Amino acid sequence: MTAILPVAQKTEIFYPSADGEPVAETYDHLYAIVTALEVLKQYLAGRQATVLADQFLYYSQGFPKLRVAPDVMVIFDVAPGGRDNYKIWEEGQVPVVIFEMTSKGTQDDDRSFKKNLYEQLEVQEYWLFDPKGEWIAEKLRGYRLRGDIYEPITDSRSVPLQLRLVVEEKLIGFYREDTGEKLLIPTELAQALHQKTLELQQAEERAEELESLLVRYRQQFGDLPPQ
Repeated sequence: MTAILPVAQKTEIFYPSADGEPVAETYDHLYAIVTALEVLKQYLAGRQATVLADQFLYYSQGFPKLRVAPDVMVIFDVAPGGRDNYKIWEEGQVPVVIFEMTSKGTQDDDRSFKKNLYEQLEVQEYWLFDPKGEWIAEKLRGYRLRGDIYEPITDSRSVPLQLRLVVEEKLIGFYREDTGEKLLIPTELAQALHQKTLELQQAEERAEELESLLVRYRQQFGDLPPQ
């Protein structure tokens, strides 16, 4: 790991939480980031873990310019919830999985500097998702740490997350390995809730119809005989 050990500081060092740069190049990239963030947050709810998106990851104490802003990063064994930025030496944990929503304009940085950095920091998995298919024909490409070197992932599985990753048009689909169940994105959750509401309304209407039939039966024939 390249994180520098804590050192005594005479003056407080400022670690910015923003640089004024846009979150993503395009709507497709932004939507891929936001949906991955929300899906993984829901999946890891209740665990000692956090999911952060487009926030500075500081990896060398005392050097605020040594930073990177992963599109989505998952960190285990830390307090849940958001942060303004993430400092490895304070949290004591390196991200276990990082996703970069890559493009033709960022490909050089994503597959060279960031890949080398994450490898040195010992991030277990590094995933590149190209929602527009600008330079990754299959759109999704992953690397898993073996020893201290990244090797290509050939089975589309995230071992730390215990999820299977599937390209679904311009988004990453996440599926549980234990049940095969898909982790629904916010729009799918809304649709599922709407469908459930309709089913409940229909069930209530059927119950009301049966109650009405029972009332009419009693009016015509009296109470039902005991069972």
